[in-house]
Formats: sequence, C-alpha cells, structure tokens
Amino acid sequence: MNGGEAGGGGGEMEEDRGAAAEDEMMEEEEEGRAREKSVLMWGYLPGMSPQRSPLLYPVAVRMPDSAAGDRWMDVSGGGCGFAMAISESDKLFTWGSTDDMGQSYVTSGKHEETPEVFHLPTEVPIVTAAAGWAHCVAVTANGEVYTWGWKECVPTGRIVREQSYSGGNSENEERHSGSLSDQVSPKLQGSRIGGVVSGFDTGCGEKNSKRRRLSSAKVEPENKASSEETLSALPCLVTLDTGVRIVSVAAGGRHTLALSDVGQVWGWGYGGEGQLGLGSRMRNVSSPHPIPCVESASFSRDQPSPATQGKQSLDGLAYKCMGSCVKAIACGGRHSAAVTDTGALLTFGWGLHGQCGQGSTNDQLSPKCVSSLLGVKIHEVAAGLWHTICTSVDGSVFSFGGNQFGQLGTGSDQAETLPKLLDAPCLENKSAKQVSCGARHSAMMTGDGQVFCWGWNKYGQLGLGDAIDRNIPSLVPINNYQPKNMQLK
Repeated sequence: MNGGEAGGGGGEMEEDRGAAAEDEMMEEEEEGRAREKSVLMWGYLPGMSPQRSPLLYPVAVRMPDSAAGDRWMDVSGGGCGFAMAISESDKLFTWGSTDDMGQSYVTSGKHEETPEVFHLPTEVPIVTAAAGWAHCVAVTANGEVYTWGWKECVPTGRIVREQSYSGGNSENEERHSGSLSDQVSPKLQGSRIGGVVSGFDTGCGEKNSKRRRLSSAKVEPENKASSEETLSALPCLVTLDTGVRIVSVAAGGRHTLALSDVGQVWGWGYGGEGQLGLGSRMRNVSSPHPIPCVESASFSRDQPSPATQGKQSLDGLAYKCMGSCVKAIACGGRHSAAVTDTGALLTFGWGLHGQCGQGSTNDQLSPKCVSSLLGVKIHEVAAGLWHTICTSVDGSVFSFGGNQFGQLGTGSDQAETLPKLLDAPCLENKSAKQVSCGARHSAMMTGDGQVFCWGWNKYGQLGLGDAIDRNIPSLVPINNYQPKNMQLK
C-alpha cells in the first residue's frame, strides 16, 4: 500500500505515466483440484509490451522457465516503471522496466518482460518488500532490512538539515552535513554505505530521467549505463539498533518507514515536509531514526516527544486513544500515516491537498491523531501522491486529500481535508478487506473477493478495459481468481 512521489510542477503528469500506472494483484486460481497462486497485473509497465501499450485488463504474469518448480507467493508492488513479487522460494523478482527509464531501469535490475530474480546480499528468505518511485526496501525472515535505489533514499549515517525552508526543491540549496549537531545519535550511525548525494531532481519520470542522463553524460559521455548507476546505491543492509526486528516496510516518494515487531516506527530519507515525523523539516535523514508515534518505555520520560506535545489541546482524549504501539504504516508521495493498536489513525507530512485529514492544508511535522475518526477503530491505511484512504474494523472506507482525478471515490473531484465515508451504491452490503493507493488512483478488495478501482485511468490502471477516469468505485472483471492481496503503484 504504497503511494509515491512524481515530483513537483508540470512534470508530474508525465512522470506518473511510468511511475504510478501499474496495478498488481496476488490471486489464487481455483480450477479443478489445483490451487495455484498467480500474479495479475494491468496498467502501464513499459517493458511488458513491445509497443509500450497499456494493459487495459488483468493479465497473468508467468513465472520464468529458469525458476522451474517455483511459484508466486506474494505481490510487492513496484516502483517507477517496474514491478516486484516474491516467490515461494523466498526470492524477490522484478520485471517491466526498459533501458530508457533511466534511474529506475538500474534500480529494478534491468529486467524487462520476463520476471527475473533480483539478487540481494543475503541468503536469508525475503518475506516482504516495497518500492517508492525509484528506491526499494525488503525485509528478511530474521527482521533485517535491505534497501537500494536513489542514493538519497539509502541510509548514509547523517542528517542533512535545511538552513531555511521555502517550499522549493532547488538543487542549489545549501546543505550542512559535517557538524555534530547535524548527526544522528551515535548508536544509529555506522550504516554500511557512505556518502551524501546532492543535486537530485525530485521526480523520476521521462523529463527528469532524461535530464539526469544528459547531466551525467557530460561527465561520462562514453558510458551512459555507468553514469546512470552513479545515481544508484546497491542493495545494502540498513543499520538499526541492536535487537530491532522489522516486520513491515513502506516506501514513499523519497522516504521509507519501517515497523518493528514491538510496534516502533523507524524512518529515513527525505523529510522536507515532515513526512518523517521528527518535528522539523529535515531535508535528508540519512540514518534510521525512531519516529515518536506513541509514548512508550523506549522514549525519554524527561523530555516530551513530538507526539505527546499538544495532547492537552484535545482534552487528553486524542492521546489517550492513540494506544501503546503502531500496527500498520503507509507512505504517500510526501506524507505518511500509521495505525495504532487501539485503531487510532496518525498522519504527518505534506498537507497541501488535505492528505493528512486534519481539516486544513497545513503540513504536519509530527504524527498527529486524525481527531474526526476518534470514534472509529481504523484497521488499515494506504497513501497515494495526494490522498489517503483507510478502512475501519467494520469494513467501512474513508478517504481524504486531493481528488483531481476522482481518486477519493466520492463521486466528485472536490478535495476533502477531513475523512469522508465512501457510500457508493455499488459498495452497499460490501465490507472492505484491503485498500491500496497508486499516485492518483485507488483500489479496494472486499470480504467476498471482489476488487473495485477508481481514479486516474489514462493508462488503463483501473483494469476496466478503457482509459476513462472514474470518480466512484468500479468493479474490476476478474474471473476464476480469488484475490488474496493487491498493491498499486
């Protein structure tokens, strides 16, 4: 349930073409006595079609012949123009990229129409993975985390702070990375990879990837591949505190969240809009940092955490309802969300379109309870580029944020700064089991195995057989399959 970031300005539409227009779904086929898991996908994956044409309907993805005897186990989404899934042999597969996708082609392992194993420097089984726009993160069976892709998304051991914040993303902004005050606490340092990358574009679509290639070609014009690879970090082990075991991860535009087995959230990457929940605008948090979502024994009792500050403003109710640990996380393009064990929803980060659900368009620099949902026990949350969707334990769906393409499913194109209940006629007597967000489209899976999609559909990413946007949930025609999991990008 990962959202992502296509950058800022007029380039976002084109960038979304390769970054957020594929849907993937894990299904279980039931024909005769066979019960074999399959991966279905639809939308735009450039490497899957010689003509670069979108897949307007769900299409099954074949396991490569080289993996004879292996089977699909789970889908893991994908990044800018590529897809990922995990097999029953606990291997991570990628496919769908093309050689002119620039950075993402390197990040995804240069695998085109046929899924291929993406090798990580570990023999431990991979149990889950996620991808942002051009970076990836995977979790092993023993709770270790590996990440790769854009160098600014891969931990380096330092925090880079902006001297001031103007809301822009200038490549010439002054950065400070050498002073002790800019360092992460010593116990969080020592990442396996070093160096701070500067001068990055904020998008990953055609316009920006071309600009990157032209820029790097001035340095190494004789070798385009190597110049592109200078933008990427190879898979490396993320250094966390001793004893920390990660169970799930989420990847946004340029930031990553990881959830431990005790319900602690860790974050790293770009944090200029507060999406890392550390109480300030950190341009680059280059080492995993604990995010104070709830108060617990792991936080100092002498100094209040950002999550506890201001709790009195809601007469103590909001914080009391927040719980003792986090159970679910999601990353949008530049915002984040978390669900606590008591079913409270917390949001933080970019708020320009109301995607934090706080009733305003202000950025949220620290995790804050969505107070309008305090009477609802939230089960799951997903985040897109400009919007957020969550489900309650009783199967209701709430959406808020940007709605330019109908991605909220409310029947209009009006943005919502507060959560709004989806009450489309087609959902009557339906209970939501899972939700997922692409950049500008959304999906839900019901308890009876149906899949509904809505939002932007220029590249067939709704799987409805056409390229027409929908502003209400629409049933995806899936025959002979029983959905088990789904991921949008």
